[in-house]
Formats: sequence, structure tokens, C-alpha cells
Amino acid sequence: MSADTSDLTKVDSAVSGLSSSPTESKMQPRSARKSSSYPGVFNINDLEKEGTKIEIASETQKLNWKLNESVNNVDDPTVLKKMLTTPPVKKIDLHFPLGLEVSARNLKGVTIKDALEAIHKQFKKKADDELDAPYLKGFEWDPEESWTRLKVHQAQSGAPVASKKEKKKKGGDE
Repeated sequence: MSADTSDLTKVDSAVSGLSSSPTESKMQPRSARKSSSYPGVFNINDLEKEGTKIEIASETQKLNWKLNESVNNVDDPTVLKKMLTTPPVKKIDLHFPLGLEVSARNLKGVTIKDALEAIHKQFKKKADDELDAPYLKGFEWDPEESWTRLKVHQAQSGAPVASKKEKKKKGGDE
């Protein structure tokens, strides 16, 4: 045995076969990760304790997105990078009318894309005819019902959309 391990009274069977001792840095107790707290991003429970009101990005009501389709099918992909709430939160629960609840998480702040991906994960294997209201209408925050979650509103049909060919024609004529 080397001089480094002579002070040990118990030796783990997994370690006893090793020829070198663990480095000093590995022996230090782990501290909380620094990256888990980004400036300006809050824990929803802390906001509730402080009584801080939450605002939802208005863009979520204009997405015209089908729950069982990829997030990449959103009409305007630039909105996906926007924060879902103001102030930004690390995690928020999304509650559906029939009781289903999904959580959207992002340590840098939950974006609209994070919320849509969490929803899509639940509905991606459902066929169109299995969904009563397949389109996302928007989110609602009701602090009297629950401070820490958003209600998900759905619609029977999405807004009428110009096809991609029509969009290109309009863009090319200008």
C-alpha cells in the first residue's frame, strides 16, 4: 500500500484493487453547481412566496400549433426562443383541463419552445382523430387556482393559414 492510503481504516472493495489513490479534487465534497442559477431566472415557488405576478408571452396565443406535430411546424419559429413567462422561471407545470399535467424545464429560463416540447412529448403518438381539441389556443395563469402552474387552453381548429407556396409568392412580389 502507498503512504496516501495508510491513513484509511476502511477500504472499499472497489477501491482496494486500484494501484493509485484518488486525486485530492475527487475527495472534496461536491458543492452545488454554479450553472444551476442564472441571473434573472427564478424558481416559481420563490415568486409565489414573494407575491410576484407572472405574465405569459402573448405570442403563445398566435402559434397555430397542433399538439401532435413537431414544434418545428410552428408558423413563426422566431417566437420559440422567447421566454414563456416574465419573469423567467426554471420550471413550470402546464395543466390540461382533463387533469394531465406536464412540466417544462430550462435552467436558463423556460422558453415557448420548452413548453411546446413538453406538451408534444405527451401527444406525439396520438392521431388527429384521437384529440378533441388538437390545437394550442394559449396559456392562462390563474394565481387563485394555482400560482405555480399554467392552464393550457386548446381549440378545435387552428387559424386559417396561407400555404408555404402562397407565402413565397407574397414575399417574392414585394
